[in-house]
Amino acid sequence: MCGRYTLTVDASVLATLFDIEPLMEIEPRYNIAPSQLVPIVRANPQGEREWAMVRWGLIPSWAKDAKIGNRLINARAETAAEKPSFRSAYKRRRCLLPADGFYEWVTFERGKRPSYIRFSDGRPFSFAGLWESWAPPEGETVESCTILTTHPNSLISELHDRMPVILPPDRFEDWISQGPLSPEGAEAMLLPFPPDEMEAVPVSTLVNSPKNDDPRCVEPVGSQGTPDFD
Repeated sequence: MCGRYTLTVDASVLATLFDIEPLMEIEPRYNIAPSQLVPIVRANPQGEREWAMVRWGLIPSWAKDAKIGNRLINARAETAAEKPSFRSAYKRRRCLLPADGFYEWVTFERGKRPSYIRFSDGRPFSFAGLWESWAPPEGETVESCTILTTHPNSLISELHDRMPVILPPDRFEDWISQGPLSPEGAEAMLLPFPPDEMEAVPVSTLVNSPKNDDPRCVEPVGSQGTPDFD
């Protein structure tokens, strides 16, 4: 799964990656957590790329309560096209979520130790996501999103049995196009990203609390074999 991630690069870097006008000034985020607002890139009705700030944790259009989004922060790539919570968004509302790293936890006798996974050169990338619009009985419409996950590559498999889908830039347009995806096209995109350019770094348990959102969250500590619990 993907339950926390980071986005710390400058807005101009993201504009280049996604070939879009820069997002308004954004603060570096070192511990993005579910239910928080996150930036996405999607196609507008004219088919042009646009930014949007949406809630992380997808709320289906038919939901009676927004709390369901707390359980829908991830969607399995293998079944999202059929699941009632995701199938409508999968057909028409796919999106990109910019990031430059994410966290996974390994269980030890004394507890769980987080690791920070990123590209070795620190470059930003994009998760494959879905977005949805929900109109509550009262109040304003809420837009929300989820991150697709797949089986892990050889690096992530030592940490977890799932990993987020990371799309290469040459797949961005195919993913956010507003038409339905063929099963063959989806299968070609929703694969584990090769591990060669990635690394996993043990980090502090400070990241366990979403209240902590600063550079200390990504600072290396100890090692996977001999965790240095705080």
